[in-house]
Amino acid sequence: MIVALTGASGFIGRALAERLRAAGHEVRPVKLREAEPVPACDAVVHLAGEPVLQRWTALAMERIRASRVDGTRRVVAGIAKLSPPPRVLLNASAIGICGSRGDEPLTESSPRGAGFLAEVCAAWEREADAAAASGTRVVKLRTGIVLGRGGGALARMLPAFRFGAGGRLGSGRQWMSWIHLDDMLGLIEFALGDAGLAGPANATAPSPVTNAQFTAQLAGALHRPAIVPVPAFALKLLLGETASVLLDSQRVLPLAALDRGYRFRYPELGPALADLLL
Repeated sequence: MIVALTGASGFIGRALAERLRAAGHEVRPVKLREAEPVPACDAVVHLAGEPVLQRWTALAMERIRASRVDGTRRVVAGIAKLSPPPRVLLNASAIGICGSRGDEPLTESSPRGAGFLAEVCAAWEREADAAAASGTRVVKLRTGIVLGRGGGALARMLPAFRFGAGGRLGSGRQWMSWIHLDDMLGLIEFALGDAGLAGPANATAPSPVTNAQFTAQLAGALHRPAIVPVPAFALKLLLGETASVLLDSQRVLPLAALDRGYRFRYPELGPALADLLL
């Protein structure tokens, strides 16, 4: 299979390119600023986007929105020029589309939430859906917190926790929907190959945890205490509106993947952390 890949230099993209090539696929990295953003291919995996975890100034919010909405529009326009079109567009999305929902279990059929990220994700997904007009199957992977070595959320957390300075964020009652990088890549491969999977698909492990549970398990895996909580007001002072990324509660379940038969290698947080911290 020939796979066109945006975001190939990112945390997930680098690992995905390596995995696909090891499986015998050809990976063609794509830069969206190129005149022809999508080369002839069997599949497109669109991962590129401005980082969300930064202070949301008006300029940053516009960059976040444009990188996802306008970037996806360019990908879809590129697909429309190809004959034959790619069989599938696997478009990154995010569980931020849910907004903050307390203890409510959320699936792919749950209604959209409110807030900046929910609005961006909804617009992002609408652009991806337009590829269906070319006869391309569209899968929108709504990604949670990806845990892996050498980057992503875990790399940001580890220094404080290794020094015993980790702790819950805010009340700690907010749900965190996470996924091991190995399962993130596995889900992408699964989605590329399963012609029956289309539409939104939650890229999260089937066992979300609260922030307090996550904190305790991470500290325990490192044999360190977790006694330095960060009050919500301090996060809001430090990060402004961006603090919602850390304080929103999203209890997301990957029903689409489970229903199609995907088997998670790391469905529980404890074994996932044990693997990543070896």
